[in-house]
Amino acid sequence: MKKSRLLFTAMGLWLFIACSKNTDTVTPSNSNPDWTTESHSNEADPNYTMVFPQDKVNSLEITMTKETWQAIRTDMISVKGGDFGVGGTQPVGGVGGVNSSTEPKYAAVSIKFNGKEWQKVGFRLKGNSSLSSIWRGGIYKLPFRMQFDEFEEQYPDIKDQRFYGFKDVSMSPAFKDNSLIREKVASDIFRMAGIPVAQTAFYKVYINFGDGLKYCGVYTMIEAIDDTMLKSQFGEKKGNLYKPESTFQTFSQTQFEKKSNEDLADWSDIQATITALNATTRTSNPTIWRENLEKTFNADHFIKWLAINTTLVSWDTYGAMAHNHYLYNHSSKKFMWIPWDNNEALTSNARVQLSLSGVANNWPLINYVANDPVYYAKYKAYVKDFNDNIFTATKMNAIFDKATTLITPYVNGTEKEEKPYSNLTNISSFTSALPILKQHVMSRNQAVSAFLR
Repeated sequence: MKKSRLLFTAMGLWLFIACSKNTDTVTPSNSNPDWTTESHSNEADPNYTMVFPQDKVNSLEITMTKETWQAIRTDMISVKGGDFGVGGTQPVGGVGGVNSSTEPKYAAVSIKFNGKEWQKVGFRLKGNSSLSSIWRGGIYKLPFRMQFDEFEEQYPDIKDQRFYGFKDVSMSPAFKDNSLIREKVASDIFRMAGIPVAQTAFYKVYINFGDGLKYCGVYTMIEAIDDTMLKSQFGEKKGNLYKPESTFQTFSQTQFEKKSNEDLADWSDIQATITALNATTRTSNPTIWRENLEKTFNADHFIKWLAINTTLVSWDTYGAMAHNHYLYNHSSKKFMWIPWDNNEALTSNARVQLSLSGVANNWPLINYVANDPVYYAKYKAYVKDFNDNIFTATKMNAIFDKATTLITPYVNGTEKEEKPYSNLTNISSFTSALPILKQHVMSRNQAVSAFLR
């Protein structure tokens, strides 16, 4: 009897250890046979190697019913005033960047990746001018966002569903980018230069709009700032995160959408920053002005971003548009500037000159840097450092070549990007884009030399 009890206890202990070590078992309460802790559960850490590989192009399949696609079209008619391929004049997006009834709604779709399926995933179209233009043109290669637990209240089986640890990702179709690599490489360049920015990776995407899978070409998947990026690159995520639509001249609550701590109706941190930024001490006592500003705002980090952004040229952001950046209030580093939406980076369309001259008065963050001798000296030093050590022809050409080589088989190989499933006019526009990127770097190097001379 004693031996039997010992044997039973040992077997029980062995089974407990074996089950504890198996982190890839199907969650018993979930009906999806593909559901595992590693792939679908919120208990797994984000798997950057799986979701954001840097040496290959992942494949993603998205399936919706005809009824779902029709529901998306009906919703978009109310959002932008026109059906798919027909047109419309109403801009996409809420007023001041705040979510409103004019933001496209989520629809439930299924996702297949790496041999597994994710069910009832939230899928919604995203973007402003890019979405509006692509939609009016009847191009199926649309910008979209996926939130994996969006419908968990309606479908308890997908509660806390994740995509290898990621809750939310954005998909950029490289609008206005014939190279198809700007979103990806711009993020890499910012990170090389010490500016935290979302991780990115290339994906070839197939979408079933209700009548079979269609190849929609190469997308760039972008990590959501308010999901995993803060923790992975800042080491924390407890502070306030804002997605501003503001010039920072005055504070308006509607221009600072909170992406974290939404239940706390407290904007005092950003209010304090804007008050300090626009204080009269800027001209009467610059030392005190800088000290007060830096109590809440990481001015050094912003100046570094400004130097890099102006050198490489990413015009669709602060200085030309009051969007495409986030602000995160770090516990010790204060407000940190985070770049976003870099698909129009590395172009010749510079809205802010290297000298920062000619910037309109309604962009105080730039004007005040230009007019303050201490900050302007920092700015020039960061321009020089970036141009000399990061933004060199050798380093940039290697990045551009690697990215182009990765995606070429899925743009101009056995699988080709073709209208109406591509924003490319033709394949030759893709093949001619790489030399243009390389020439851009050389032109900017020359412009920096002239500026610093």
